Amino acid sequence: MEIYFDNAATTQVSPRVSAAIVQAMTQFYGNPSSLHHKGYEAEQALKKARTDLASLLKVQEKEILFTSGGTESDNLALIGAAYSRRRAGRHLITTRVEHSAVLRTVAWLENNGYQVTYLPVDANGRVRPKDLQDALTPETILVSVMYVNNEIGAREPIEELSRIAKAYNPSILIHSDAVQAFGKYRIRPAQEGIDLMSVSAHKLHGPKGAGLLYIRDKVRLEPQLHGGGQQKDLRPGTENVPGIIGLAEAALESYEERETKNERLRALKERLLQGILALEDTHIHGLADEGGAPHIVSAGFAGIRSETLLHALEERGIYVSSGSACSSNHPAVSGVLRAIASEPQWLDSTLRFSFSDQNTEEEVDVCLAALRKLLPMLRRYRRA
Repeated sequence: MEIYFDNAATTQVSPRVSAAIVQAMTQFYGNPSSLHHKGYEAEQALKKARTDLASLLKVQEKEILFTSGGTESDNLALIGAAYSRRRAGRHLITTRVEHSAVLRTVAWLENNGYQVTYLPVDANGRVRPKDLQDALTPETILVSVMYVNNEIGAREPIEELSRIAKAYNPSILIHSDAVQAFGKYRIRPAQEGIDLMSVSAHKLHGPKGAGLLYIRDKVRLEPQLHGGGQQKDLRPGTENVPGIIGLAEAALESYEERETKNERLRALKERLLQGILALEDTHIHGLADEGGAPHIVSAGFAGIRSETLLHALEERGIYVSSGSACSSNHPAVSGVLRAIASEPQWLDSTLRFSFSDQNTEEEVDVCLAALRKLLPMLRRYRRA
């Protein structure tokens, strides 16, 4: 039995999305910029994808920019906004629990003449609105706070943070990395005060290499790529038609009966949480209620290294994560766990379990049974 509990890292492409991608590759294979009929077919397929995504977000079609995924969207939003608004100020605000695609980008900006304030978070990984209020200055041009944390599932109070920033200065831009949230929440960026928002297809049963950046109308970004003028010259290059169609199809599928799906995810999460807490020397990071994402569980297992337990579970066909997959090639103690002031015993003994619509209660029970057997055995080799 193979059990995949690493859906926050990536998801299996759904059959419906696979079929849409195959159709795009075999029928809509023309270049969307070509003037002949095959080009027109591809262009119309792109237009439909844009329309569908805009409809889900309740935004204008022209506010959707297609990218290669979350990392590119984050980079374009942050660098593009910082450079386009550098005459207005050079102060950026973000948090200590952001994805590396944001943290490394703002660090690069910091090395190139910008000032960055990193907001702390509480023990559950949430930004305190007062900390943002205190950090704002006349030089602040951009605030970037993720919608849902990719490691512990904390949902940030984006709308409240936006109100605070906009009340201080309406021209401050709000960016949110919504990679872990899109498909789980009915996000309305315009209503929530979000000016820029990043999305990735492969987190919701879509293909890798496809994503979008929502750019509120009238927001100007400085292009980071230069080429043939596609997408109003902001992101030039021949569009990834199969990937974009896959993104749109995955989004449509993810939002069908979303509330029912979320109830199932929360039931799986609660089942796993209670089972883990019944085990000796365990700890749950983040919130189990609505303040936490429905699909992410971050659990510590005292006395056992994360990678040791990860591979022990893998040997039993259970796939989990020891943190953000995007940082897996650079093993280090999680910055998120440090930011929430996690006790030392949990820093290198935490695993992330993340669900999708495809997971079942039986899989959770099998995982818990494996943990019950593995923990006592592995703790016999507890470090001195």
